[in-house]
Amino acid sequence: MRPAGPALFLLFATLAIPELGASQSAARLSEPDRVRLAEAFRLAERVRAEMWPGWERTPMAVLLVADSTEYLVGHPHPTSEFAPLAGDSVLGREVLARARRFPPTLLATFPAVGGIATIVVGTAERTGRSSAEWVLTLLHEHFHQWQSSLPDYYARASALGLARGDTTGQWMLDYPFPYDSVPVQRAVKGLATSLARGDSMEIVARQRQALRRILSPDDDRYLEFQLWQEGVPRYVEIAAADAAARAGEASDAFRRLADYVTYAELANRLRRDLDRQLAELNLARERRIAFYSLGAGIALLLERSDGSWKARYQQDLFSLSP
Repeated sequence: MRPAGPALFLLFATLAIPELGASQSAARLSEPDRVRLAEAFRLAERVRAEMWPGWERTPMAVLLVADSTEYLVGHPHPTSEFAPLAGDSVLGREVLARARRFPPTLLATFPAVGGIATIVVGTAERTGRSSAEWVLTLLHEHFHQWQSSLPDYYARASALGLARGDTTGQWMLDYPFPYDSVPVQRAVKGLATSLARGDSMEIVARQRQALRRILSPDDDRYLEFQLWQEGVPRYVEIAAADAAARAGEASDAFRRLADYVTYAELANRLRRDLDRQLAELNLARERRIAFYSLGAGIALLLERSDGSWKARYQQDLFSLSP
């Protein structure tokens, strides 16, 4: 999930569900949207098992939010408010539609349809992403679908004891972490700088311990939760771009899109962006979003130096310390 979060399901649950009128019943996905969705599904099928064994068993359900219509693709159990459209030869999947309910700029994963974790995403144009970036964003969100499918995910998140009476999940976004504490800012900056330099596991672990010593137990659990929950999906974007470059060319239709770049180019750019984000990290300004790059940096370090980290990741939920 992006800066939006899992509580969105509850926040939006009270919205009225408009009927799919006659004008919308004839709605069709635009050609660029069809091509991008097809590429996201193709890429997921090609790289999931290689990147993270077991991920390939998670359904990739997508609700694409266009200006007036929402299109449901890949959902195992569509609900009755969706009307089926004609078969789509580009996607090779059934497409269903309903009148728009969610903001067309949304990027999130939550139980939006039938209680099943669903990627709810605006178009590339409305979310400000290039076509290839948008495809990798869907894989980021698809990894959130896998995370939430792990045994006891919700019970163990509740057992962290961080909700403080909140029953909506909003605590995941609004927990009062000490972002404005100068000692915490310095310690976070030290950890980020160490990751940006490519320091060894031992040095990074010392920086993490220095941060841990000045956090309360609750604050430290929240930090670990965010590194696990949001940092690793950010890492997945980079790893997926690398895997996509090895898996061969995208479809001809995808390569004909005006903003096409190769996955190898995009992987290099994402790595440079992460290095810059870590080097320039400012906890006071970025708040919770700083944990995305911190977690991705730790995940890349673990990828280089610890062959068992992915197995531990799904056993030790909400912990990513080196």
